[in-house]
Amino acid sequence: MSCRIAVFGTGYLGATHAACMAELGHEVLGVDVDTSKLAKLGSGEVPFYEPGLEEILKRNIENGRLRFTASYEEAADFADNHFIGVGTPQKRGEYAADLTCVDAVVDTLAPLLDRPSVIFGKSTVPVGTAERIGRRVRQLVPNGVEVDVAWNPEFLREGYAVRDTLHPDRLVLGVDRNRPGRAEEVAREVYARLLSEDIPFLVTDLATAELVKTAANAFLATKISFINAMAEVCEMAGADVSVLADAIGYDARIGRRFLNAGIGFGGGCLPKDIRAFMARAGEIGADEALTFLREVDNINMRRRTRMVELAREAVGGTLLGTSVAVLGAAFKPDSDDVRDSPALSIAGQIQLQGASVNVFDPKAMENSRAVFPTLNYATSAIEACANADLVLVLTEWNEFLVLDPQVLRKAVRRPSIIDGRNCLDSQVWRDAGWAFRALGRV
Repeated sequence: MSCRIAVFGTGYLGATHAACMAELGHEVLGVDVDTSKLAKLGSGEVPFYEPGLEEILKRNIENGRLRFTASYEEAADFADNHFIGVGTPQKRGEYAADLTCVDAVVDTLAPLLDRPSVIFGKSTVPVGTAERIGRRVRQLVPNGVEVDVAWNPEFLREGYAVRDTLHPDRLVLGVDRNRPGRAEEVAREVYARLLSEDIPFLVTDLATAELVKTAANAFLATKISFINAMAEVCEMAGADVSVLADAIGYDARIGRRFLNAGIGFGGGCLPKDIRAFMARAGEIGADEALTFLREVDNINMRRRTRMVELAREAVGGTLLGTSVAVLGAAFKPDSDDVRDSPALSIAGQIQLQGASVNVFDPKAMENSRAVFPTLNYATSAIEACANADLVLVLTEWNEFLVLDPQVLRKAVRRPSIIDGRNCLDSQVWRDAGWAFRALGRV
Protein backbone atom coordinates (compact mmCIF):
# COMPACT_ATOMS: atom_id res chain seq x y z
CA MET A 1 0.00 0.00 0.00
CA SER A 2 1.37 3.39 -1.00
CA CYS A 3 1.39 6.19 1.59
CA ARG A 4 1.91 9.92 1.21
CA ILE A 5 4.88 11.00 3.28
CA ALA A 6 6.56 14.31 4.02
CA VAL A 7 10.13 14.27 5.35
CA PHE A 8 11.32 17.45 7.08
CA GLY A 9 15.04 18.06 6.77
CA THR A 10 17.04 16.94 3.75
CA GLY A 11 20.46 16.51 5.32
CA TYR A 12 22.09 13.12 5.72
CA LEU A 13 19.20 11.52 7.62
CA GLY A 14 16.31 13.26 5.89
CA ALA A 15 17.50 12.86 2.31
CA THR A 16 18.28 9.18 2.87
CA HIS A 17 14.92 8.52 4.51
CA ALA A 18 12.99 10.39 1.82
CA ALA A 19 14.70 8.58 -1.06
CA CYS A 20 14.38 5.17 0.58
CA MET A 21 10.71 5.66 1.44
CA ALA A 22 10.11 6.42 -2.24
CA GLU A 23 12.09 3.30 -3.11
CA LEU A 24 9.62 1.35 -0.94
CA GLY A 25 6.84 2.61 -3.21
CA HIS A 26 5.51 5.62 -1.30
CA GLU A 27 4.86 9.13 -2.61
CA VAL A 28 7.35 11.35 -0.81
CA LEU A 29 7.87 15.08 -0.43
CA GLY A 30 11.19 16.28 1.02
CA VAL A 31 10.94 19.61 2.85
CA ASP A 32 13.74 22.00 3.76
CA VAL A 33 14.36 25.73 4.23
CA ASP A 34 17.69 25.49 2.37
CA THR A 35 16.72 26.21 -1.23
CA SER A 36 20.20 25.48 -2.62
CA LYS A 37 20.09 22.01 -1.09
CA LEU A 38 16.59 21.48 -2.49
CA ALA A 39 17.78 22.49 -5.96
CA LYS A 40 20.60 19.94 -5.86
CA LEU A 41 18.38 17.14 -4.63
CA GLY A 42 15.65 18.03 -7.09
CA SER A 43 18.13 17.64 -9.94
CA GLY A 44 19.16 14.23 -8.65
CA GLU A 45 22.40 15.31 -6.98
CA VAL A 46 23.18 14.17 -3.42
CA PRO A 47 25.06 16.97 -1.60
CA PHE A 48 27.12 14.48 0.39
CA TYR A 49 28.76 11.14 -0.33
CA GLU A 50 26.77 8.02 0.51
CA PRO A 51 27.20 4.85 -1.59
CA GLY A 52 24.09 3.90 -3.55
CA LEU A 53 21.96 6.87 -2.54
CA GLU A 54 22.26 8.93 -5.72
CA GLU A 55 20.96 6.06 -7.88
CA ILE A 56 17.88 5.69 -5.67
CA LEU A 57 17.35 9.46 -5.59
CA LYS A 58 17.47 9.80 -9.38
CA ARG A 59 15.31 6.75 -10.00
CA ASN A 60 12.49 7.97 -7.76
CA ILE A 61 12.60 11.54 -9.01
CA GLU A 62 12.28 10.21 -12.55
CA ASN A 63 9.38 7.91 -11.70
CA GLY A 64 7.55 10.74 -9.93
CA ARG A 65 7.49 9.27 -6.44
CA LEU A 66 9.93 11.80 -4.95
CA ARG A 67 10.07 15.58 -5.12
CA PHE A 68 11.20 18.46 -2.92
CA THR A 69 9.79 21.74 -1.65
CA ALA A 70 10.39 24.59 0.79
CA SER A 71 6.64 24.97 1.41
CA TYR A 72 5.22 23.65 4.68
CA GLU A 73 1.74 24.46 3.36
CA GLU A 74 2.34 22.14 0.42
CA ALA A 75 3.61 19.42 2.75
CA ALA A 76 0.61 19.70 5.08
CA ASP A 77 -1.76 19.54 2.13
CA PHE A 78 0.10 16.65 0.49
CA ALA A 79 0.81 14.20 3.32
CA ASP A 80 -0.82 12.65 6.37
CA ASN A 81 2.43 11.12 7.60
CA HIS A 82 5.21 13.51 8.57
CA PHE A 83 8.78 12.45 9.48
CA ILE A 84 11.11 14.85 11.28
CA GLY A 85 14.70 14.23 10.21
CA VAL A 86 16.47 17.51 11.02
CA GLY A 87 19.79 17.84 12.83
CA THR A 88 20.25 18.04 16.60
CA PRO A 89 23.81 19.34 16.95
CA GLN A 90 25.64 19.98 20.19
CA LYS A 91 24.88 23.39 21.67
CA ARG A 92 27.74 25.83 21.39
CA GLY A 93 29.67 25.83 24.67
CA GLU A 94 27.51 23.07 26.19
CA TYR A 95 27.10 19.30 26.11
CA ALA A 96 23.33 19.45 25.55
CA ALA A 97 21.64 18.92 22.19
CA ASP A 98 20.30 21.91 20.28
CA LEU A 99 16.66 21.19 19.41
CA THR A 100 16.04 24.46 17.60
CA CYS A 101 15.40 22.80 14.23
CA VAL A 102 13.12 20.10 15.66
CA ASP A 103 11.02 22.70 17.45
CA ALA A 104 10.90 24.91 14.35
CA VAL A 105 9.45 22.07 12.28
CA VAL A 106 6.77 21.37 14.88
CA ASP A 107 5.86 25.02 15.41
CA THR A 108 5.52 25.62 11.66
CA LEU A 109 3.82 22.39 10.67
CA ALA A 110 1.32 21.74 13.46
CA PRO A 111 -0.95 24.78 12.87
CA LEU A 112 -1.28 23.78 9.20
CA LEU A 113 -2.61 20.25 9.85
CA ASP A 114 -6.33 20.16 9.15
CA ARG A 115 -6.98 16.41 9.16
CA PRO A 116 -5.89 13.33 11.15
CA SER A 117 -2.12 12.95 10.82
CA VAL A 118 0.87 11.29 12.44
CA ILE A 119 4.18 13.02 13.17
CA PHE A 120 7.08 10.59 13.45
CA GLY A 121 10.32 11.84 14.96
CA LYS A 122 13.49 10.30 13.57
CA SER A 123 16.03 12.83 14.84
CA THR A 124 18.17 11.80 17.81
CA VAL A 125 16.80 13.74 20.79
CA PRO A 126 17.17 13.78 24.58
CA VAL A 127 14.72 11.56 26.43
CA GLY A 128 11.51 13.44 27.19
CA THR A 129 11.54 15.42 23.94
CA ALA A 130 8.78 13.41 22.26
CA GLU A 131 6.42 13.87 25.17
CA ARG A 132 7.08 17.61 25.17
CA ILE A 133 6.54 17.82 21.42
CA GLY A 134 3.29 15.91 21.77
CA ARG A 135 2.01 18.52 24.20
CA ARG A 136 3.16 21.31 21.91
CA VAL A 137 1.43 19.78 18.89
CA ARG A 138 -1.85 19.45 20.78
CA GLN A 139 -1.64 23.15 21.64
CA LEU A 140 -0.96 24.22 18.06
CA VAL A 141 -3.23 22.07 15.87
CA PRO A 142 -6.68 23.41 14.98
CA ASN A 143 -9.46 22.39 17.36
CA GLY A 144 -10.77 18.90 16.77
CA VAL A 145 -7.88 17.72 14.59
CA GLU A 146 -6.28 14.49 15.85
CA VAL A 147 -2.51 14.48 15.37
CA ASP A 148 -0.45 11.68 16.94
CA VAL A 149 3.23 12.05 17.81
CA ALA A 150 5.45 8.97 17.80
CA TRP A 151 9.22 8.42 17.80
CA ASN A 152 10.91 6.19 15.23
CA PRO A 153 14.68 6.49 15.82
CA GLU A 154 17.17 5.96 13.00
CA PHE A 155 20.15 3.61 13.23
CA LEU A 156 22.08 4.63 10.13
CA ARG A 157 25.77 3.93 9.69
CA GLU A 158 27.48 6.29 7.29
CA GLY A 159 28.57 4.30 4.27
CA TYR A 160 25.71 1.83 4.80
CA ALA A 161 22.74 4.19 5.19
CA VAL A 162 20.75 2.87 2.22
CA ARG A 163 21.06 -0.72 3.40
CA ASP A 164 20.30 0.27 6.99
CA THR A 165 17.10 2.00 5.85
CA LEU A 166 15.86 -0.62 3.40
CA HIS A 167 17.06 -3.65 5.37
CA PRO A 168 17.43 -2.55 9.00
CA ASP A 169 18.32 -4.95 11.81
CA ARG A 170 15.31 -3.65 13.77
CA LEU A 171 12.53 -1.07 13.70
CA VAL A 172 11.65 0.79 16.89
CA LEU A 173 8.47 2.82 17.37
CA GLY A 174 7.71 4.77 20.51
CA VAL A 175 4.08 5.69 21.05
CA ASP A 176 2.28 7.72 23.69
CA ARG A 177 0.75 5.04 25.93
CA ASN A 178 -1.98 7.48 27.01
CA ARG A 179 -2.78 8.48 23.42
CA PRO A 180 -1.67 5.60 21.16
CA GLY A 181 -3.88 6.78 18.30
CA ARG A 182 -3.02 5.53 14.82
CA ALA A 183 0.76 5.71 15.01
CA GLU A 184 1.44 1.98 15.13
CA GLU A 185 -1.11 1.23 12.41
CA VAL A 186 0.39 3.87 10.11
CA ALA A 187 3.97 2.75 10.81
CA ARG A 188 3.03 -0.80 9.86
CA GLU A 189 1.67 0.52 6.54
CA VAL A 190 4.77 2.62 5.87
CA TYR A 191 7.14 -0.23 6.69
CA ALA A 192 4.99 -3.08 5.35
CA ARG A 193 7.65 -4.30 2.93
CA LEU A 194 10.29 -4.35 5.66
CA LEU A 195 8.01 -6.15 8.08
CA SER A 196 7.36 -8.79 5.42
CA GLU A 197 11.07 -9.63 5.73
CA ASP A 198 10.50 -10.51 9.40
CA ILE A 199 12.56 -7.56 10.58
CA PRO A 200 11.97 -7.20 14.35
CA PHE A 201 9.48 -4.44 15.14
CA LEU A 202 9.57 -3.17 18.72
CA VAL A 203 6.73 -0.94 19.91
CA THR A 204 7.63 0.90 23.10
CA ASP A 205 6.71 3.98 25.09
CA LEU A 206 8.11 7.31 23.89
CA ALA A 207 10.95 7.53 26.42
CA THR A 208 12.26 4.04 25.70
CA ALA A 209 12.33 4.69 21.95
CA GLU A 210 14.36 7.86 22.51
CA LEU A 211 16.76 6.00 24.81
CA VAL A 212 17.31 3.11 22.38
CA LYS A 213 19.27 5.33 20.01
CA THR A 214 21.30 7.15 22.66
CA ALA A 215 21.99 3.95 24.61
CA ALA A 216 23.17 2.16 21.44
CA ASN A 217 25.56 5.00 20.60
CA ALA A 218 26.81 5.16 24.18
CA PHE A 219 27.54 1.42 24.14
CA LEU A 220 29.42 1.58 20.85
CA ALA A 221 31.44 4.57 22.02
CA THR A 222 32.28 2.72 25.24
CA LYS A 223 33.42 -0.36 23.34
CA ILE A 224 35.70 1.71 21.10
CA SER A 225 37.18 3.61 24.03
CA PHE A 226 37.65 0.36 25.96
CA ILE A 227 39.90 -1.13 23.30
CA ASN A 228 41.73 2.19 22.97
CA ALA A 229 42.35 2.15 26.72
CA MET A 230 43.72 -1.38 26.27
CA ALA A 231 45.98 0.00 23.53
CA GLU A 232 47.48 2.40 26.07
CA VAL A 233 48.17 -0.52 28.42
CA CYS A 234 49.59 -2.61 25.56
CA GLU A 235 52.04 0.12 24.62
CA MET A 236 53.39 0.22 28.17
CA ALA A 237 53.46 -3.57 28.52
CA GLY A 238 54.91 -4.34 25.10
CA ALA A 239 51.79 -6.23 23.99
CA ASP A 240 49.80 -6.16 20.72
CA VAL A 241 46.29 -4.70 20.99
CA SER A 242 45.17 -6.15 17.63
CA VAL A 243 45.93 -9.70 18.71
CA LEU A 244 44.35 -8.93 22.08
CA ALA A 245 41.17 -7.76 20.32
CA ASP A 246 41.10 -10.91 18.19
CA ALA A 247 41.46 -13.10 21.28
CA ILE A 248 38.74 -11.47 23.37
CA GLY A 249 36.53 -11.02 20.30
CA TYR A 250 36.07 -14.78 20.03
CA ASP A 251 34.05 -14.59 23.22
CA ALA A 252 30.43 -14.45 22.01
CA ARG A 253 29.56 -12.16 24.91
CA ILE A 254 32.07 -9.58 23.64
CA GLY A 255 32.36 -9.96 19.86
CA ARG A 256 35.08 -8.56 17.60
CA ARG A 257 33.21 -5.65 16.00
CA PHE A 258 34.11 -2.14 17.21
CA LEU A 259 37.27 -3.47 18.85
CA ASN A 260 39.64 -1.82 16.38
CA ALA A 261 42.08 0.29 18.36
CA GLY A 262 43.25 3.51 16.78
CA ILE A 263 42.73 7.25 16.87
CA GLY A 264 39.14 6.97 18.09
CA PHE A 265 35.67 7.85 16.90
CA GLY A 266 34.34 11.06 15.39
CA GLY A 267 31.55 12.10 13.05
CA GLY A 268 28.27 13.83 13.62
CA CYS A 269 26.71 11.24 15.92
CA LEU A 270 28.76 9.43 18.57
CA PRO A 271 30.64 12.39 20.09
CA LYS A 272 27.70 14.78 20.34
CA ASP A 273 25.19 12.05 21.25
CA ILE A 274 27.11 10.75 24.26
CA ARG A 275 27.64 14.32 25.47
CA ALA A 276 23.93 15.12 25.07
CA PHE A 277 23.11 11.88 26.90
CA MET A 278 25.28 12.96 29.84
CA ALA A 279 23.69 16.40 29.86
CA ARG A 280 20.15 15.02 29.83
CA ALA A 281 20.94 12.47 32.54
CA GLY A 282 22.00 15.36 34.75
CA GLU A 283 18.77 17.23 34.03
CA ILE A 284 16.59 14.30 35.08
CA GLY A 285 18.63 13.42 38.17
CA ALA A 286 20.51 10.41 36.77
CA ASP A 287 23.90 12.04 36.24
CA GLU A 288 25.79 9.48 38.36
CA ALA A 289 24.59 6.69 36.07
CA LEU A 290 26.52 8.12 33.12
CA THR A 291 29.69 9.51 34.70
CA PHE A 292 31.60 6.69 32.98
CA LEU A 293 30.84 8.36 29.63
CA ARG A 294 33.07 11.26 30.62
CA GLU A 295 36.02 8.87 30.68
CA VAL A 296 34.86 7.32 27.40
CA ASP A 297 35.01 10.80 25.88
CA ASN A 298 38.36 11.57 27.53
CA ILE A 299 39.96 8.35 26.24
CA ASN A 300 38.68 9.10 22.77
CA MET A 301 40.15 12.61 22.70
CA ARG A 302 43.42 11.36 24.21
CA ARG A 303 44.02 9.12 21.19
CA ARG A 304 44.40 12.18 18.99
CA THR A 305 47.01 13.63 21.32
CA ARG A 306 48.85 10.31 21.39
CA MET A 307 49.04 10.21 17.59
CA VAL A 308 50.58 13.69 17.54
CA GLU A 309 53.12 12.53 20.14
CA LEU A 310 54.03 9.48 18.06
CA ALA A 311 54.42 11.66 14.97
CA ARG A 312 56.75 14.01 16.83
CA GLU A 313 58.82 11.07 18.12
CA ALA A 314 58.99 9.53 14.63
CA VAL A 315 60.66 12.65 13.15
CA GLY A 316 63.21 13.09 15.91
CA GLY A 317 61.45 15.07 18.61
CA THR A 318 60.17 18.15 16.79
CA LEU A 319 57.74 18.60 13.92
CA LEU A 320 59.09 22.03 13.06
CA GLY A 321 60.18 22.12 9.42
CA THR A 322 59.09 18.57 8.61
CA SER A 323 56.77 17.36 5.85
CA VAL A 324 53.95 15.05 6.94
CA ALA A 325 51.55 13.19 4.66
CA VAL A 326 48.09 12.56 6.10
CA LEU A 327 46.11 9.85 4.32
CA GLY A 328 42.48 10.26 5.25
CA ALA A 329 40.35 13.20 6.36
CA ALA A 330 36.84 11.74 6.73
CA PHE A 331 36.02 10.37 10.17
CA LYS A 332 35.46 6.94 8.58
CA PRO A 333 35.81 5.34 5.14
CA ASP A 334 32.95 5.42 2.59
CA SER A 335 31.96 8.88 3.80
CA ASP A 336 32.83 12.50 3.10
CA ASP A 337 31.85 13.55 6.64
CA VAL A 338 34.59 15.47 8.47
CA ARG A 339 32.54 16.54 11.49
CA ASP A 340 34.69 16.03 14.59
CA SER A 341 37.07 13.97 12.44
CA PRO A 342 40.05 12.63 14.39
CA ALA A 343 42.09 12.64 11.18
CA LEU A 344 41.59 16.35 10.51
CA SER A 345 42.06 17.23 14.16
CA ILE A 346 45.43 15.46 14.17
CA ALA A 347 46.45 17.08 10.88
CA GLY A 348 45.63 20.51 12.30
CA GLN A 349 47.57 19.90 15.53
CA ILE A 350 50.62 18.71 13.59
CA GLN A 351 50.52 21.79 11.41
CA LEU A 352 50.33 24.02 14.49
CA GLN A 353 53.55 22.39 15.70
CA GLY A 354 55.37 23.56 12.59
CA ALA A 355 54.99 20.77 10.04
CA SER A 356 53.96 21.16 6.43
CA VAL A 357 50.91 18.86 6.20
CA ASN A 358 49.72 17.36 2.92
CA VAL A 359 46.29 15.71 3.07
CA PHE A 360 44.55 13.33 0.71
CA ASP A 361 41.13 11.69 1.07
CA PRO A 362 39.20 9.98 -1.76
CA LYS A 363 35.90 11.76 -0.99
CA ALA A 364 36.27 14.37 1.75
CA MET A 365 38.59 16.94 0.16
CA GLU A 366 35.99 19.66 -0.41
CA ASN A 367 34.58 19.37 3.12
CA SER A 368 38.10 19.28 4.57
CA ARG A 369 39.10 22.50 2.81
CA ALA A 370 36.03 24.22 4.23
CA VAL A 371 37.03 23.26 7.79
CA PHE A 372 40.83 23.47 7.54
CA PRO A 373 41.67 25.75 4.60
CA THR A 374 45.27 26.23 5.77
CA LEU A 375 46.26 22.59 5.21
CA ASN A 376 47.77 21.50 1.90
CA TYR A 377 45.60 19.18 -0.19
CA ALA A 378 46.89 16.66 -2.73
CA THR A 379 45.10 14.96 -5.62
CA SER A 380 46.36 11.46 -4.78
CA ALA A 381 48.02 9.47 -2.02
CA ILE A 382 51.30 9.43 -3.94
CA GLU A 383 51.22 13.21 -4.36
CA ALA A 384 50.50 13.70 -0.65
CA CYS A 385 53.50 11.54 0.21
CA ALA A 386 55.97 13.27 -2.12
CA ASN A 387 59.13 14.12 -0.13
CA ALA A 388 57.38 13.32 3.15
CA ASP A 389 59.38 12.71 6.33
CA LEU A 390 56.41 10.81 7.78
CA VAL A 391 53.21 9.20 6.49
CA LEU A 392 50.12 8.92 8.72
CA VAL A 393 47.22 6.61 7.78
CA LEU A 394 44.26 8.11 9.63
CA THR A 395 41.20 6.84 7.73
CA GLU A 396 41.06 3.21 6.65
CA TRP A 397 40.01 3.70 3.03
CA ASN A 398 40.57 0.55 1.00
CA GLU A 399 42.88 2.34 -1.42
CA PHE A 400 45.25 3.06 1.47
CA LEU A 401 45.13 -0.57 2.62
CA VAL A 402 46.37 -1.76 -0.79
CA LEU A 403 49.16 0.81 -1.23
CA ASP A 404 52.39 -0.77 -2.40
CA PRO A 405 55.08 0.10 0.16
CA GLN A 406 57.80 -0.34 -2.45
CA VAL A 407 56.17 2.16 -4.80
CA LEU A 408 55.41 4.61 -2.01
CA ARG A 409 58.98 4.42 -0.74
CA LYS A 410 60.19 6.01 -3.97
CA ALA A 411 57.98 9.05 -3.32
CA VAL A 412 58.88 9.85 0.31
CA ARG A 413 61.99 11.44 1.74
CA ARG A 414 62.06 9.06 4.72
CA PRO A 415 60.22 5.69 4.76
CA SER A 416 58.43 6.16 8.06
CA ILE A 417 54.73 5.40 8.58
CA ILE A 418 52.32 5.38 11.51
CA ASP A 419 49.13 3.33 11.17
CA GLY A 420 46.47 5.24 13.08
CA ARG A 421 43.78 2.67 12.40
CA ASN A 422 45.65 -0.62 12.82
CA CYS A 423 44.61 -1.52 9.30
CA LEU A 424 47.97 -2.26 7.65
CA ASP A 425 50.11 -5.40 7.68
CA SER A 426 53.10 -4.24 9.72
CA GLN A 427 55.38 -7.02 8.51
CA VAL A 428 54.80 -6.18 4.84
CA TRP A 429 55.80 -2.57 5.44
CA ARG A 430 58.80 -3.45 7.59
CA ASP A 431 60.00 -5.98 5.03
CA ALA A 432 59.87 -3.16 2.46
CA GLY A 433 62.25 -1.10 4.59
CA TRP A 434 59.77 1.15 6.39
CA ALA A 435 59.93 2.27 10.01
CA PHE A 436 56.45 1.22 11.15
CA ARG A 437 54.46 2.25 14.23
CA ALA A 438 50.86 1.72 15.25
CA LEU A 439 48.78 2.56 18.30
CA GLY A 440 48.89 -0.24 20.85
CA ARG A 441 51.22 -2.50 18.87
CA VAL A 442 54.91 -3.29 19.21
